[in-house]
Amino acid sequence: MQPRIDYGKVAPGALRAMYALEQYVRSSGLDLTLYHLVKLRASYINGCAFCVDMHTKEARAHGETEQRLYAVPVWRETPFFTPRERAALAWTETVTRVGETGVPDESYEQVRAEFDDAELVNLTLAIVAINGWNRLSVAFRAPVGTYQVGANRAPAEPAAQRA
Repeated sequence: MQPRIDYGKVAPGALRAMYALEQYVRSSGLDLTLYHLVKLRASYINGCAFCVDMHTKEARAHGETEQRLYAVPVWRETPFFTPRERAALAWTETVTRVGETGVPDESYEQVRAEFDDAELVNLTLAIVAINGWNRLSVAFRAPVGTYQVGANRAPAEPAAQRA
């Protein structure tokens, strides 16, 4: 697939806004392991191959196991995730599919059992951020397989290096 638009070049202000949200989430105190699991789960749901590639590489670099990474799409059927991670993965699914789910009270109560108010807002913003990156990467066809660990840190990089 050929990239369509380098959105970072044609809309640098939009890119800066996305990075501001991402920087907030990264500095919010959200556990890095949880952050990567959430990013990966949403990316699978949204069919974003670029982001799946990125977040599996990032997660591995931060010590995540291959076994858990392979199990993210089928997390409910595995014993590899903590109750807190399970709540975050379920919340990721329901918020990512908001048009289908309407985010029911049952989903909210499940995640509230594991996260306090501030943590839940930060978790939800992480989900918002990855859904935005997924939509940009899928819509503009970010080239899959090009991501290098750590390359998504600076706003000045080429669009193909972000998600």
